[in-house]
Amino acid sequence: MPAGEGYRDLRARVRELQLHTVCQSAGCPNIGECWNNRALTIMILGDICTRSCRFCDVATGRPLPVDEDEPQRVAQILAELRLEHTVITSVDRDDLPDGGAGIWARTLQACHELAPRMTIEVLVPDFKGQLRDVDTVLDAQPDVFAHNLETVPRLSRQVRVQARYDRSYAVLEHARKRGALTKTGLMLGLGEELAELREVIDQLAGLGLTILTLGQYLQPSRKHLELERYVHPDEFAELRDYAQGRGIPHVESGPLVRSSYHAEGQSQLIARLQAAAGVIGFASLHRGG
Repeated sequence: MPAGEGYRDLRARVRELQLHTVCQSAGCPNIGECWNNRALTIMILGDICTRSCRFCDVATGRPLPVDEDEPQRVAQILAELRLEHTVITSVDRDDLPDGGAGIWARTLQACHELAPRMTIEVLVPDFKGQLRDVDTVLDAQPDVFAHNLETVPRLSRQVRVQARYDRSYAVLEHARKRGALTKTGLMLGLGEELAELREVIDQLAGLGLTILTLGQYLQPSRKHLELERYVHPDEFAELRDYAQGRGIPHVESGPLVRSSYHAEGQSQLIARLQAAAGVIGFASLHRGG
């Protein structure tokens, strides 16, 4: 259960600024640890998703109108926390012509202005495969572009319902071709086979993926997808070694790993990965790197 002074203070500030976090909306098991370390994952574009993925605890329904002032408030809290690195995500907004890409860009721009030395990872939806909207986000200069595949192709429709594996892969492929550091995550314990996981890892390695996260699926409620099995930590370690052996530079693999777990300590990692890839990020320019 989350507790501690840091957790309580941060929760109060999030409420005061009328912001949303995936930590709260998705029922993340790591919220107490992360928030006591002043690390959080802001969720923009509201807290009501237009999709109904069967693994996710974020509310589904008709979203409220876009909050035009949200980008500035997001930048404000992140600047106050003086984070070296942060992750920003969003609900799916299939009701908007651009899927919310414009607000994504404005949020990044506001963060660059108020916290120019902070590296930023964006965990974005698939924008229905509209690459012009992906480009809107990329043009705003995130340091890491993340989009989660979540599971293997065979289970994708069952797990993500309105999404498609090939469409998500195409979004990652496009971002990589644009020169972005790319990241994706998979949940384990949904009935996937080892051979299927290795095949996905092989595809991602061929894509040139930069960061891969592998974590344990936990059933948020009885109405969500049932858990098939708990994966032993040794299996997570074996998959990490396999992925690194296939050439993926950085792999986080373990039961409690989530897309933004321990993100607060990843600024130097991002700088090293950017240097290895020959990429100069926005934060690096403002650090003199």
